[in-house]
Amino acid sequence: MSKKELEHFMIGDSYGGNQDWFSSFMMRIGGCGAETACDSSLYFALHRGLDRLYPFDKDELTQSDYVEFSNIMEKYLWPRMSGIDRLETFAEGYSNYLRDAGEDRLGMDRLDGTEPYEKAAEVLQKQIDAGMPVPTLTLNHSDKEFKDYNWHWYLINGYDTGSGITVSEAADVNMKVKAVTYSGWQWLDFKKLWETGHVRRGGLILFHK
Repeated sequence: MSKKELEHFMIGDSYGGNQDWFSSFMMRIGGCGAETACDSSLYFALHRGLDRLYPFDKDELTQSDYVEFSNIMEKYLWPRMSGIDRLETFAEGYSNYLRDAGEDRLGMDRLDGTEPYEKAAEVLQKQIDAGMPVPTLTLNHSDKEFKDYNWHWYLINGYDTGSGITVSEAADVNMKVKAVTYSGWQWLDFKKLWETGHVRRGGLILFHK
């Protein structure tokens, strides 16, 4: 399959949640990890039957409920001085939320940003094909095109190879990915996004059931 987009959700006119809604100043400037966890939880509750992950009415999504949800998630993924700048920190915090929510059917692996683009693209494509959105961390990026993704967590919930072949069949496929953050989405060149020009690069969280 050359293109796939996962279902998501709308809260009013917002595609997914938005950390600008959050209650505290620190969460508004540094709550992208918590927002990504909240959006992941809502996706799994709405589209994969993991109802315990969203403790409000999933059939009538409201901004006020989402903000209350972020207040719950804050204690698991609260902003640090340097932000949530390690995959392990996100995985540990969200694993604790899953445990307390009583959901043991969802696990996580990690793919470090130092892995080559070809491996990252192949793994990401497999995750989306399996119906798994991909929490993504980008740290510093040399390309100003990605300034909005500097030191930022966001979801990837789609890919487009522009052809009928997979990344594993042709490593030079120019894959674009659908990045979700701040109430919207954008198609980005994944190779450019992945190769940040810095030693520390963030990486991907890989959900599995």
